[in-house]
Amino acid sequence: MNTQSGRFARLTIQVALAVTAFSATAASTVSGQQPTPVGLTVLVRSALDTNNQLVAAREAYNTASEQVSEAWSGVMPSVDFNASYQRNLAVPVNFLPAAIFDPSAGPDDYIGVQFGADNQWNSTISVEQALFRPSVIVALGAAQGFENLQDETVRGQEQSVVTQVRTAYYQLLLVQEQARLTENSVRRVRESLAETRALNRAGLADDYSVLRLEVELANLEPNLRRANNAISQARRTLAVLVNYPDHEALTVDGSLADMNLDDVASNTVANRAILEFNGANFVGGDSGGPVLERGLTRAVEFRSDLRQLALTEELRKSEMRLEQASYLPEISLFGNYIVSAQDNGSPNFFGRGDGQSATSRALGVRVSLPIFQGLSRDARVDQKRATLREAQANSRQATEAARSQVRTIAENIEEAHLRAVGQALAVRQARRGFDIASAQFSEGLGSQLELTDAEVALRQSEFNYAQAVFDYLVARAQFDEATGQVPLVDVLLEQGGQQ
Repeated sequence: MNTQSGRFARLTIQVALAVTAFSATAASTVSGQQPTPVGLTVLVRSALDTNNQLVAAREAYNTASEQVSEAWSGVMPSVDFNASYQRNLAVPVNFLPAAIFDPSAGPDDYIGVQFGADNQWNSTISVEQALFRPSVIVALGAAQGFENLQDETVRGQEQSVVTQVRTAYYQLLLVQEQARLTENSVRRVRESLAETRALNRAGLADDYSVLRLEVELANLEPNLRRANNAISQARRTLAVLVNYPDHEALTVDGSLADMNLDDVASNTVANRAILEFNGANFVGGDSGGPVLERGLTRAVEFRSDLRQLALTEELRKSEMRLEQASYLPEISLFGNYIVSAQDNGSPNFFGRGDGQSATSRALGVRVSLPIFQGLSRDARVDQKRATLREAQANSRQATEAARSQVRTIAENIEEAHLRAVGQALAVRQARRGFDIASAQFSEGLGSQLELTDAEVALRQSEFNYAQAVFDYLVARAQFDEATGQVPLVDVLLEQGGQQ
């Protein structure tokens, strides 16, 4: 499958999926129900189709593609047609020595002779074909290289957009988790406050216990509003990336608190889809082994910014060769066919007959050899050679930086995974502690302070686990982009024959 047909197939799939998701959301909104949650894969595909950054990048690629077509014109023949008509209000007069017509005339005697007629017509067809023109051949290669660079730029932009969508999706899940935990805390404190007030009225609880819960509730309620605002902001950020029509109606599938990183199959359908979007499993201990080595190898081969730098380096070589080609001769074949006519009186297109029109034909070879141009060519070649060395240095620097980044991200993945494992245990322990504190408080064996501390510990443990899962998923998204193997983008490129 060629590039254009593969891209068309990809866009067709994306549009169909996006329309389906958006139609479901609109229908549920009209019916008064909650909007249907949208999965990560659907949003990523929608972003690949409608994101404005990608639209601009693809238009730049189209421009480069047309420049290649323009460069091909240099190796094709050029055909020109010119026609002119001239009306002589006064026929030009030239003076000839009179001795031509009268041998007895003196050397200073001249006779005025009209050359031409009242009406003159001329038409010319010119054809020129380059036989040897090095600059055109090199320019064609440079234009093709620029098209390849723009194509890789589109791929890099697609990878960046996918990573942004993944990060924004995870961010929305995280702030939703924070809002849920805060809302649970508010609910628990309100229930505890109601029970404590009842005990206080019965003389079984002091005023300080009531006051302490009232203060805690007053501190939590603004946090709940802040968490809900964070959800709205994260929702709008994601909606802009995927060009979702209704920013406030966008809801997403999944829950960080319920996600099991070690056993993908044990997750819900939504969470399993999120984890499977990462591709091959990448969990604890892998960052220092074969996965890291494969990542380093892939980064050098597939990472978009490195490939762009390599293509830029090739483009700089082509530009230098283009300047060097100016030292070589150019050879072209040309031919002309000319029709001319003239007559007097009223205009009669190309004369009235024989004797008033004529034709001429010519065929030749033109050789052009630039000899000296004031050292300007040497200066231009040196400039292009310097830009080539600069591109080579940038490529080497970026390669080393990419290797370092891949190692750092791999370490972050392992650290986030280990932290998630530890926090999962902390959540179980904190939940057990809260259950014990609640039972003891209900039976009058525990204090309100112990119950509040247990509730805070549970809320913090649950959020710490969600934060660890969030950090893991974000690091995985960054690792995919850093190694140049972003899900969906590279699969679609392979289908389009671009990889």
